[in-house]
Formats: sequence, C-alpha cells, structure tokens
Amino acid sequence: MTSSTDYKFMGWLGLDRDADNGKMVWQEYEPKAWEETDVDIQITHSDICGSDLHVLRSGWGPTPYPCCVGHEIVRRAVRVGSKVDGGTKVGDRVGVGAQADSCLGRVQGQCDECASGNEHFCARHVGTYGSFHLNGDKSYGGYALYNRTPSHFVFKIPDQIPSASAAVMLCAGITTYSPLKYFGCGPGKRVGVIGLGGLGQFVVLWAKALGAESVVAISRKESKKQDAIKMGADSYIATDDHPKWDTEFAGSFDLLISTISSSKMPVAGYLALLRRDGTLVQVGNADDGLSSVPAPGLNIGRKRLAGSMIGAPGEIREMLQLAATKNVKPWVEERPMKDANQAIVDMEKGKARYRYVLVNEDPSPHS
Repeated sequence: MTSSTDYKFMGWLGLDRDADNGKMVWQEYEPKAWEETDVDIQITHSDICGSDLHVLRSGWGPTPYPCCVGHEIVRRAVRVGSKVDGGTKVGDRVGVGAQADSCLGRVQGQCDECASGNEHFCARHVGTYGSFHLNGDKSYGGYALYNRTPSHFVFKIPDQIPSASAAVMLCAGITTYSPLKYFGCGPGKRVGVIGLGGLGQFVVLWAKALGAESVVAISRKESKKQDAIKMGADSYIATDDHPKWDTEFAGSFDLLISTISSSKMPVAGYLALLRRDGTLVQVGNADDGLSSVPAPGLNIGRKRLAGSMIGAPGEIREMLQLAATKNVKPWVEERPMKDANQAIVDMEKGKARYRYVLVNEDPSPHS
C-alpha cells in the first residue's frame, strides 16, 4: 500500500466562471480525507465532457470554486483501502465515471434507490467533481495527476478496451447505454439518435451492439453523414436538407435518444418521428432547460417523453463487458494534459471528432 504522502494531488482548477474560456490554473489541492473504503488512482486518461464546460461556467447552478473537472478517469490504482471490496488491487487498471458516491444506506438507513441498484438516483448522490462527499469534503475530478474515490464507484477496465476508449465510456458511454437498455433497444427495434457528437456516436455504437433492427443518425447538416455510416448507422437524416423532415419521416422510430443540449429543439417534430408507443429520451442537459412540449404530440400514438442520466455501477460493469465482447470503439482524439485549456476551448467550438481525451504522458507536475 502506497502512503498518501508519496504523491501530490495537482490538477487544472477553475477559479471562477470564466474558467471555461481556457483560464484554468494548474495547482495543488487537498483531496477528500482518506477513508479505508477509498481508492487512489494515478491518472493517465481523462475525457473532456460537455458537463465540464457547464460546470466550469456555473451553467447548472453555482459551482463551488476552485473546481477540478473531469469525470471520465482511467488508469492505475496506487492505493487501496483495507475495507475495499470487489477485488480491486494496487496496480489494477481502473476507472471512475460521473458519480463518486451515494448514501448506500449509511446516512439515512434504508435507501430505496441504492438498495435497488439505482445508486445514481440516490438523494445523496455525490458527483465526481464540484460536489461534496458524505464526510463534507469537496470532490475533485480528473484533469489532474491523481484522483481519490470511494471504491463502490471505481471500476476495473477489461483488458480488451484501450484506456482512451474506456475513459469516454464512463460518462458519455453509460449516459447512452443506460436508456437504450432500459427502454428496450434490441432486435426488431428501430432506433434514432438526435445529434451526432460525443454522446450521439455512442447511441449508434451501442444500438448496433445490442442488435437493433436499424439505427439512424439525425443531424442538421450533411457533413457528418459519412462518419455516421462508418460508425455503423444504417442511414442518416440531415434536417436542413429536408424542410418537412417531421412529416417525411413520421412514424419511423420505436426509440429516439436526443443528445441535444438546447432549449430550442423542435420537440413536437421529434415526437412526430415516433411510431405508436414510441419513446423520446432526453439525455442532453441544456443550461436553460427544454422548450414547451405539445400535449397532442404525446397523446396521439400514446408516446412517451422520458429523461435519463448516467447509469448505476451495475450498468457500467455490464456496459464495459459488452464493449469488450463486441469490440466497441468510440472515436476519440488524445490531447496532452498540459494543453487542457486549449482543448476545452476547442471542445466548445465543436472541433472534437468526437471526444477529446486528456493524457498525462508522465506523472510529473506540469509547468
């Protein structure tokens, strides 16, 4: 077991809401106090998620600055507490997603969410960054050298999955896998994804891996069509080229996953694309919420509008095994951790195809 004094917790910290403009600062910080249920991870890969940008600018409410974002974290366990279960050992390749803890019945007695394997819906949900652990200490994320997380939310990475791919799966991957599984994606189902980006690519990849009858990518422009087809989509709808897309493709889908984070999305049009008893699942999370939802769009055809967020630990393990078995490989670009500020600016400008993963080339502090 490695002593906690053998290494420093250093990372890129957002100090105010201007941090998403490439103004994070590299410095040391104090992680949560060590508990024997914790695991310390030496980070080599940390994905950039859209959530990072929202939190850096306090888009979803006030952020407790200083904040080190990054909640798709992978590499080597360097310290493992004496009360850690699940077989995690020093040296294992492990990962952490968007959730760092939940009550697990420790605070409020019986918790229906934790007891039923839905820890991500626990009222005491602790985010991997910008949140507060049950002991009151702040959580810090993965744009850093090390991460400390309670072991219930630390996952072994199958050997078949490259670290950069695994990092992306721990938030973007599970955010799309969970609703696809819950709402019945599989043989005979016609699935569509609205928005082909870091999340959208996974809808295509998972739906194909789960055996959907057809998978269609829907985006405004024609520019991503070839990428979608290469990912495995059966067809592509560029809505700008089809002014009447909502009637032209009406009744085409059993399940639609919307990854768009905009309050101006045409919800009525998306509902029209569904078949009877179809479901539109919103996973994108706009700063300013959704526009109004027309009742007839739901009532006619007995359609459903649902939401979903990340996934539970059990689902994450299931997802990782599917990725290993089906050789699921997301499209990622690796960027040096030292260039994190430029990388988040490029991410905001939509330059990523389709996710950026920050990479620590060595464990030494950055200048």
